[in-house]
Amino acid sequence: MTTLLGIDADTLPRVLVLDPPMSDDEFEALCLENDNVQFERTKAGAIRMNPPAGGWWSSGNFEINRQIGAWWKTHKRGRCFDSSGGFRLPDGSTLSPDASYLSEDRLRRLPKGALRGFPHVCTDFVIELLSESDTLAALQSKMTDWIANGAEFAWLIDPYDRQVFVYRSKSALERFIGEQLAGEGPVQGFTLNLSDVWACFQD
Repeated sequence: MTTLLGIDADTLPRVLVLDPPMSDDEFEALCLENDNVQFERTKAGAIRMNPPAGGWWSSGNFEINRQIGAWWKTHKRGRCFDSSGGFRLPDGSTLSPDASYLSEDRLRRLPKGALRGFPHVCTDFVIELLSESDTLAALQSKMTDWIANGAEFAWLIDPYDRQVFVYRSKSALERFIGEQLAGEGPVQGFTLNLSDVWACFQD
């Protein structure tokens, strides 16, 4: 059994490779023991550690979650999740989107109590916000993984260039520039006001 690690958020590496890799239960225990750090696990078993978000990104992420939460309250079907949620995906990875939505249909298929830990499910809709600690290429690769694991629809939001990359499970990647971004499929009826998101990235 892998010994749990105490992680110093000020000196943490970005990627940690353990031999042997952690089991699902060991990884979840690591996350619980170090709640000052956001962890993700790749399908190869490498542990990615993400530092706390800067003020702009934390504010931007709050605004994104506020808007999707307001949309959810209009129907109260399924569940919304913020960046602290982790999901165990079919390829063996455990990823945490900045915001996501799990439809009522997928939610009903989960066994009772499945949301208590890291659910073995891919959410229907995913939002990732490009941050200071990300590269666009790395986050684009992550978006591809979300779609490959079962997400129907996803947005990669780039506040640097004020653009959004739109991913769909059955069509080509699209680049969007504008102020009102309309949801589709599992989030039909949701519209993200990007002008309010971009406003978070100003002093």
